[in-house]
This record gives sequence, C-alpha cells and structure tokens, in this order.
Amino acid sequence: MRDYREVATRLRAICQGERDEIALMATFSQELFASFDGFDWVGFYRVVSPNILKIGPYQGGHGCLTIPFDKGVCGAAARTATPQLVADVEQFDGHIACASSTRSELVIPLMDNAGGVRAVLDIDSDQPDFFTPADIEPLTAMMADILTPIYNAEAYQGEGV
Repeated sequence: MRDYREVATRLRAICQGERDEIALMATFSQELFASFDGFDWVGFYRVVSPNILKIGPYQGGHGCLTIPFDKGVCGAAARTATPQLVADVEQFDGHIACASSTRSELVIPLMDNAGGVRAVLDIDSDQPDFFTPADIEPLTAMMADILTPIYNAEAYQGEGV
C-alpha cells in the first residue's frame, strides 16, 4: 500500500492560500507523478462543457486532448461520478488508448459541494494491476482538501488548504 501522508503534507504546504485551479492541478499532478514509481501518467481532465472533458495540467507523455463522457475510463468516471479502478485497460470496454504504455488506470472524479463533477484525476501505470481500492480514499481526500475549496468560493477561507 502506498503512503500518501507525506505527499498530502507537502501539497497542503505548497498550495496553502492558492486559488487558481490550473496552478493547483499542475502542482497536484507533479507531486503525485514524482512521488510514486509506477505512476506513468498523472493529470486532470476538466469538464469544459456538458459531457466533454478537456485535458488539463498533467505529467507524463501526451494525453488525449478531448474525451467525451461516453468514452474511456475518464469518461466513465465523469459520467457516473464514481472512481474507476481498471486492473487491465485491455479488458475495459471502450478504453481509449491515449498512450500505448498504459496497462492499468485509476480515475477519480473531483466533485464540488453541490455534487457536480468538475474534473477527473487520471493516473496511469505501465504495470498491470498496479492500483488497489486502498488508493482511492487517500487520493479522494487529498483532492477534497486541496482542490474542492476552489469550486466552493463561499466556503473558501484560504486556510486549511
């Protein structure tokens, strides 16, 4: 099991008081990418219009530029508002091969307080069966702590982020 506590501590310190969505996503992606061997691609796809995701800040090789909600693992996470853990992308019906090196994938939706999906965090590995359900909770908690406050301006106080 990966230990996300140190990454979360670094992210809180680096991001404290920052309100820019792109800056926060870029920093979040970089910290995760640099912290864990086996994370081959880490980034965000942002909801830019109904049922459309557009690539956001990321680390790794090129990603798909646009993903409809009805395509791929990222689309499934956005459409259902639930995390998607895929042990073998070749077995996922409708998988989009943005990178031929991807073998397993974890995608977690970034929600606002109203329950809307604002983006998805996409983490790919070049190793099959790399992610476990134990990865979902700490990553979701880090996104809620670092990123969700920017979508809830009235709740944002600039502290604790």
